[in-house]
Amino acid sequence: MRALAALLILLIGAMPALAECRADRVELRGDWGQAQFTVELADTPQARGLGLMFRESLPRTAGMLFVYERPQHASFWMKNTLIPLDMIFTDRTGRVTRVHSGAIPGDLTPIDGGEGVFAVLEINAELAKRLGIAPGTVMRHPVFAGGPAAWPC
Repeated sequence: MRALAALLILLIGAMPALAECRADRVELRGDWGQAQFTVELADTPQARGLGLMFRESLPRTAGMLFVYERPQHASFWMKNTLIPLDMIFTDRTGRVTRVHSGAIPGDLTPIDGGEGVFAVLEINAELAKRLGIAPGTVMRHPVFAGGPAAWPC
């Protein structure tokens, strides 16, 4: 009984740390459960232009979060990108609007995210499908704090 009480206290004490939004972490949740990724931000035109190009690997729990100044039409391609990726497009609230699975390295075919895209999370290919990330999933990160966030910090 003491061990259970100690575990409960430990979990309750850790809850604020788990709930804290951080610039280097994205959290996602939906009917499928929750996931988090350590992210690099691409929030300038130069950083968005370079993205994950020329990288030979990406840790399984890592990604890159592309953030725009305002919602807009967004389209990506895989020129000079060496690893297959999933692209998760969100609106200003952090709600996932579109998921593109398995973008092919080096492919120049545009990957259309649609209108109203505010942020795009790139992660290793097939993870979105395995986890269940789909339109309607919500994302939490400090970049969504400036508007009506679907999952506030």
